[in-house]
Amino acid sequence: MIKNSLGREFPDTLFGRPLRPYRDPFSFIPEGRQAARPIRRVNPGGNKLLGSLREAIEASGLRDGMTIGTHHHLRNGDQVLNTVVAEIAAMGIRDITIAGSSVHPVHEVLIPYIRDGVITRIECGVNGAISRMVSTGELDLPIITRSHGGRVRAMMCGDIKVDVAFIGAPTCDAYGNICASRGPSACGVVGYGHSDADFADCVIAVTDNLVAYPAQPISIPQNKVDYVVAIDSLGDPAQIVSTTTRVTTDPIGLQIAKYASTVIELSGLLKNGFSFQTGAGGTSLAVAANVRDLMRRQAITGSFGAGGITGYFVEMLEEGLLEALFDVQSFDLKAVASAGRNPAHIEMSADMYANPFNAGCVVNNLDCVVLGAREIDVDFNVNVNTESDGRLSGNTGGHADTAAGAKLSIVVAPSIRARLPIVRDEVTTISTPGATIDAVVTERGVALNSRYQALAPELARRGVPVKPIHQLRDEIYAITGIPRPIEFTDRVVGLIEYRDGSITDVIRQVAG
Repeated sequence: MIKNSLGREFPDTLFGRPLRPYRDPFSFIPEGRQAARPIRRVNPGGNKLLGSLREAIEASGLRDGMTIGTHHHLRNGDQVLNTVVAEIAAMGIRDITIAGSSVHPVHEVLIPYIRDGVITRIECGVNGAISRMVSTGELDLPIITRSHGGRVRAMMCGDIKVDVAFIGAPTCDAYGNICASRGPSACGVVGYGHSDADFADCVIAVTDNLVAYPAQPISIPQNKVDYVVAIDSLGDPAQIVSTTTRVTTDPIGLQIAKYASTVIELSGLLKNGFSFQTGAGGTSLAVAANVRDLMRRQAITGSFGAGGITGYFVEMLEEGLLEALFDVQSFDLKAVASAGRNPAHIEMSADMYANPFNAGCVVNNLDCVVLGAREIDVDFNVNVNTESDGRLSGNTGGHADTAAGAKLSIVVAPSIRARLPIVRDEVTTISTPGATIDAVVTERGVALNSRYQALAPELARRGVPVKPIHQLRDEIYAITGIPRPIEFTDRVVGLIEYRDGSITDVIRQVAG
């Protein structure tokens, strides 16, 4: 057994690979060269457009024991992964690893294929019944969860070798130019698909909108795509993007947003050139709304907004409050439309966004990020991967990446959720190390980590209650009681891999 610097203990080898324990966010130095795709040659007159998905799978050379990659820009409307796996199973291919960017509840139809041995491993975050069934031992399926930047790093370093990538292409031409902002399944950008196009041995564009050459604007170019196949539908457009994303009207969420925006205002970062990222949740958008009002009043022009882009950030761009948007994933219809219309709305790959092992990623230039949490502990460690009952239920996303990169990383969360304390002695699972979290904001007050302790007097003067995180925990426990420990077996069913490839935690099977 080995123990990492966060105090988590686990075997030194799991799932056929040696494990490197997490030490700290920045000291590990990579060596070697990037993984590379096979060299190709397509002569004039060469045909990439194939007649069916089966024909494309046959041309790719996919066979037993290989790994496939997909992206999750179609989110809970995606039918590409389901369609691909059904065809793989019909062809008699087995022992396949899915190394996509995320698996969603819509993919629960894959459960019979997991039971039958068609799918035997998943190397990405999993949401929904599949993850819950793995946690309870109902499914025998190793899961390795990585951040968005960590997935690219793993592909680049050869830790993941994607044999065949199936890239959902909302619009595509017969030569493989992929456009994400047009078509019946438009999703704005395909930032996570770029990694598959860069590193997979074979790349298949799967489209439901085949257009005359050239498809444009181009998200992924033809020189990275080996084959093109048209299917009836990529998925349900109503589930691919939200029609809108809304600021919370919940009084607790609004109070949290008020405190968080005051921390940002007093941080010294809110000035011309300010860069910013939030999630798409109602409380995070309320923080963005408050920051927008501050920028208006103080005549501040920010440099960029980043990450998953919402219509709220599009409005800030078009109002002149931000000079650019770096978009890795469009969250709503306004963002999708902007991606195809605004030159300053820039599609970025997950590599450019958050890969720690390149010549500099966008998260390194973030002034502030606002993040959510399932649990936070007194060492500021954050859990976004498991529920408080110990069951795996979520992707790391860009959480650990942005927390490491931003000058100010703020976690916003209610102090109590479903009668359970959110701030506690220990989180169930460590997703993001506390060394990269600067402030925890709840409706009961703000806890500041070491870098921003100097803000406490002015925050208090502004009416923001600043409390040591242990005090915050005690106040919450006085209401909820101390949570009972979760009982786990010794069996490890999943790994939580930090963005540099080290292990912050493992997921053990829930007992009972």
